[in-house]
Amino acid sequence: MSSTTPEEVGGLMSPPARHPADIGPLEQKHLQNPNYRAVADGTQVTRTHWHIASANGLGWGFDGMDGVIFALISPLVIKEFSLTVPEYRSGLQISLFIGIAGLYVWPWLADRFGRRTLLALNIALFSLLMPVVALSPTFAVFVIARSAVGFALNGEWSLGSMLVAETWPAHLRGRVISINRAAWCFGASLAGAITGIAAAAWGWRVAVMVPGVIALLAIYVRATCPESPYWVRAQDRKTRVRAALQQGLPVSDEDRAWFQKADRIGLSQLFLPDTLPSTLVALFVACCSTCIFGTVGAWMPYYLSTEKHWSTEEYSLFYVCWGISGFFGLWLAGWLADHVGRRVGFIVTLIEGAIFLTAWIYSDSHLLLWIFGLAWSFGFLGFWGPSTVLTAEIFPTRIRGVANGAVWAVAYFVGFVLWPFATVALQQATGSFTLAFLCIPVFMVLMALGVWLCVPEHSGKDLNAISV
Repeated sequence: MSSTTPEEVGGLMSPPARHPADIGPLEQKHLQNPNYRAVADGTQVTRTHWHIASANGLGWGFDGMDGVIFALISPLVIKEFSLTVPEYRSGLQISLFIGIAGLYVWPWLADRFGRRTLLALNIALFSLLMPVVALSPTFAVFVIARSAVGFALNGEWSLGSMLVAETWPAHLRGRVISINRAAWCFGASLAGAITGIAAAAWGWRVAVMVPGVIALLAIYVRATCPESPYWVRAQDRKTRVRAALQQGLPVSDEDRAWFQKADRIGLSQLFLPDTLPSTLVALFVACCSTCIFGTVGAWMPYYLSTEKHWSTEEYSLFYVCWGISGFFGLWLAGWLADHVGRRVGFIVTLIEGAIFLTAWIYSDSHLLLWIFGLAWSFGFLGFWGPSTVLTAEIFPTRIRGVANGAVWAVAYFVGFVLWPFATVALQQATGSFTLAFLCIPVFMVLMALGVWLCVPEHSGKDLNAISV
């Protein structure tokens, strides 16, 4: 990507070339921090940018580890607690439903208190709550603890991506967010390794306990990541305009109109004339994304275990390789998003994934299940890069957190709470997950068509040039 200058080594950089009169009191305070100065300019890539990207990547890695470990141990949990598939589905949906609150609450708080601290806090809570799940004596306690974990971690969907979008130069935004999103794949792969080794040898409780050791990484996030300059400047602008209005001083029409919207952060902001098109596009992309992932994310291990007769060790190893293949899909999608365009990154990965997923579903050969499985993960996971980029950049800074939280909360409910009813209904009616899995490539093709027709092109644009 970009290189750094000697001035930037160690994350140090001169304050941005802005007139002192344009720098508000909150930004003056943050400029005392060398990490903030390193990203305030918004054009050069410094060591601090890499700290931010690493922190976001770690968050996505934890998210991948969390989701995949619970998917991989599902056959073991069902067996230990003597559950039916519908009973397990209901417990899973309860925890997912409660987790929806975290998708909205964390970004909502971030619009008020900033991105950095909230990101560190939700990572720490995830890590500390995982051992609680491992100690669950009953399925009811398991569901309650799983719900708390989901609430704690779900803010990562928006917080990390917003911090990257608001600090990295515009021409690298798509690549960095996509590669960060690709860390989910490494988390998924690590989850496969943990489950294959720990769960197979000592049971699912040990596998769930392992991620608890990563809590200290929240200290790294808090120590090395500065606050978002976009958020800081928006707060200073709000303070300046409010003071002028209270003192009866002249205020420009632009500032007055902006302040009327920025001073009251709420869901109604998503339906204003200037934000409604972005809201509808983001909802379309996010809901399609979660519906597409809902079946695979929840039921692929069970499908491989019961219908393809794979052992815990084998499908865990498959997840390791599946996640690594998906990393390269996300990397390619991010590169395409910055160099060719957001829509191309979407469509290439969606179509590739749909083709190979269909071939995989109809395969009985062990070898073909491996080949086609790794092939469809390339596009199936790859399209999440442009998806995450779009929702991180399409909304104005004043409501970027609230809007992201609301969009992903709705999508989470549609894809992970409602859609599983259809998935399990198909499985119960046919005795197989085959038909449910065949719905996924159909959705992927429909999503590719919708992206081509509805998703705007924001490649290389400054965030304020997209929406203010």
